[in-house]
Amino acid sequence: MLNEERIILMTKLASYENSEGKKDKAVGNFFRSDYVGVQVLWSIVCAAIAFVICFALYILYDFEAFMGDIYKIDLFVFAQNVLTWFLVSVLGYGLISYVVYSVKYAKAKKSQKNYYNNLKKLSGMYDERD
Repeated sequence: MLNEERIILMTKLASYENSEGKKDKAVGNFFRSDYVGVQVLWSIVCAAIAFVICFALYILYDFEAFMGDIYKIDLFVFAQNVLTWFLVSVLGYGLISYVVYSVKYAKAKKSQKNYYNNLKKLSGMYDERD
């Protein structure tokens, strides 16, 4: 005889396995500090590359005026301002990445825990029948 509650639970578990379960498994294979650390490091590298590209585009946008003003500006102050903006943007992006990936890790772990609890519940349903 078919148990309707068991079929619903198995369908829910199969749906999870085929959709977000794959992503959660990839996240859940790491310790929290390892997963978040690697993702934040990767985000910082990408933010640094993006800053360099944007800065180069900013300079190249009006390169003639920049070269004309190069002797009028204090290069030390200019470099200090660029470095300050670089650090603010990269560290800000790193902080945002830390929060985002920490939340993502917590949600993945919670989903995995719910999945394993449902597996135990399904196993219990089979044990009750016997």
